[in-house]
Amino acid sequence: MTSSFDSSRFDSPVPRGGASPTPSSKSRPLWLQSAILVGTFTMLLYVIEIVDVLSDERLEQNGVEPRSIDGLWGILFAPVLHDDWAHLVANTVPLLILGFLVLLSGIARGLAATGIVWVVGGLGTWLTGGSYSNHIGASVLIFGWLAYLLVRGIFARSLGQILVGVVVFVVYGSLLWGVLPSAPGVSWQGHLFGAVGGVLAAWMLSADARKQRAQKALGPQSFG
Repeated sequence: MTSSFDSSRFDSPVPRGGASPTPSSKSRPLWLQSAILVGTFTMLLYVIEIVDVLSDERLEQNGVEPRSIDGLWGILFAPVLHDDWAHLVANTVPLLILGFLVLLSGIARGLAATGIVWVVGGLGTWLTGGSYSNHIGASVLIFGWLAYLLVRGIFARSLGQILVGVVVFVVYGSLLWGVLPSAPGVSWQGHLFGAVGGVLAAWMLSADARKQRAQKALGPQSFG
């Protein structure tokens, strides 16, 4: 028996088993759910930064430490840690905007994309980052979300998503230079592999659209 990744299970309008959506899920439009979720996540980052300051910045030492066994835990923690308030403030606006747009594709789908970016970005940084360095910051998510929004419409052949990608590129496309080695202290590895994770997420989560195109291309089949 074989199995394959089925992206159609994300954001299905009716849960498995035929149960109807709960009233609470109907009461809030998707845009509001997306705004609340990304806003809450951003507020959490500020709370974590307050705790970090109160702990004399010991919290931020739990980032990705390349090729260190203990540093693997940083894959989980790094995107919610920041070096200082300036670092967090610089990430806040693109985090809110890009995160909101990603979640507008559906909460479950957006969270799945974020999970892929989170793991691929962290693991790639752990494998390629400089020795004895500590990589932290939500920019891994920002670059992942940016790449996801730029290419998902191409994989899904969705005109609406392609147009969103064009607008995102016009506004934030210059950020892509951040995937190249730059100033000391900037985790270009996190940017690069966050973006790789975004492309991978877009490809994986467009599997249902690609399958439907393939079926249409084959046309109806008859068996005798």
